[in-house]
Amino acid sequence: MSAALKLHDTLSRTDRAVTPLDGKTLRFYCCGPTVYGPAHIGNFRTFVAQDVMRRVVEASGTPTLHVRNITDVDDKTIRDSQKAGQSLTDFTQGWTQKFHADCAALNLLPPHVEPSAVAHIPHQVAMIEKLMAGGHAYAAADGSVYFRVSSFKDYGKLSHLEDRELRLGASEAASATDSDEYTKDSLTDFALWKARKPEDGANYWPSPWGEGRPGWHLECSAMILEYLGEDFDLHSGGVDLIFPHHENEIAQSCCSTHGKFAHHWMHVAHLMVDGGKMSKSIGNLYTLADLAARGYTAAEVRYVLISGHYSAPLNFTMHSLDSARQALQKLAKADKALLERGSPNPQHSADSGNSTSAQKESAALRSPAADSEVRAPGPFAEAWEVLLNDLNVPGAMGGIFGVLNKLKPAALSVEEAAAARSGLHFMLGALGIVLPPVADEAAADVPAEIQAKAQQRWDAKQAKDWAAADTLRKELEAAGWLIKDSKEGFTVVPK
Repeated sequence: MSAALKLHDTLSRTDRAVTPLDGKTLRFYCCGPTVYGPAHIGNFRTFVAQDVMRRVVEASGTPTLHVRNITDVDDKTIRDSQKAGQSLTDFTQGWTQKFHADCAALNLLPPHVEPSAVAHIPHQVAMIEKLMAGGHAYAAADGSVYFRVSSFKDYGKLSHLEDRELRLGASEAASATDSDEYTKDSLTDFALWKARKPEDGANYWPSPWGEGRPGWHLECSAMILEYLGEDFDLHSGGVDLIFPHHENEIAQSCCSTHGKFAHHWMHVAHLMVDGGKMSKSIGNLYTLADLAARGYTAAEVRYVLISGHYSAPLNFTMHSLDSARQALQKLAKADKALLERGSPNPQHSADSGNSTSAQKESAALRSPAADSEVRAPGPFAEAWEVLLNDLNVPGAMGGIFGVLNKLKPAALSVEEAAAARSGLHFMLGALGIVLPPVADEAAADVPAEIQAKAQQRWDAKQAKDWAAADTLRKELEAAGWLIKDSKEGFTVVPK
């Protein structure tokens, strides 16, 4: 397809076409998780929006190179690994595996490159040396190294903040995270290298300035340079990263190379819960496991997370999950009706309604390239155009349901039904929506929470999270239900 996705660019404050600089592959970077605990749905709102962006670009016919880092060394990972009595490596690897399992359950395409901060400490040291040689950084008496913000005249251009606001923001950030603020030449300067402290334990590395570890902002710049070069197409993250994280990335990268760094910036707005801010103290910092315990599937969570425009705050409620369940069932029933009308094989059509066949059909939606027959939006062309306009998922979903409401599968020819289903799969693949089995009368006898838990077990198996799958199986058996697996799916029966 020739049409290109248009996205709002935070830097220029305009909507711009997302096209590769080299005319071939869209190269983009996403700030990844800090692995000291389970990621919550606020984190995943950003990752899911980035996944949709990638899928839409690929569905448009442009290959991608997706790089997303793992932050496995910072104050929180060091602090909590010591509380857990584990080495930093063992601690962060465990949480990285949990993150990957959650990503698989949410149907996120894995990044092509997923570098870790610890594995790239030599790259970060080399970047600091370049910055010091250019007069952009200086060492403090204790061996810490700071970036000299005054040496970069464009500092603040991404966040569009005035000097006074930058100083105020830097002061607030320093009071929260940086106890070394008084060793800096200026309040706005930020740490590139943190000198070793007793509370760091064994978590330190050698450098020309003494033992210590990199500052948090530096890792992204070093890994971007390694895998995407001095100039690349797009950088993405949550709006909370615009300042100071992304502002600092621009400064240290532009001052250590001759490039312009990212040519497009995509930022995802906050997720709210029940109309308020997410907070650990309030108890609404939900994880996938928390919502699974309430009977909701990862597919339903994904549907809610993409239901609002990525650039506007989204309010998450349990009611929105119930609505997502209904919407997914409606899509699954429409897909089944189109399959039955458009299938030249009556037996294939007759078998399409069972849960295992439905899951097999839906498996093609996990990747835009998974189904070679899905190449065009067909009757959903208008919904596709809406999606290409600043990744307008809610508008596109409205267009999809608008088409389905008007379609009368029984009145379509075999060819028309097949084309409509192909277009539907094209759109669902671009959105990363995997359809559930169509609920039938037999399935209706299975309580919703049991069916949801069975689906969670299946998702855990697909993600190779065997421990979680086994735990869910035992819970189902204790509740009086057995799971019968096949190659394509499962059925739930009374014990």
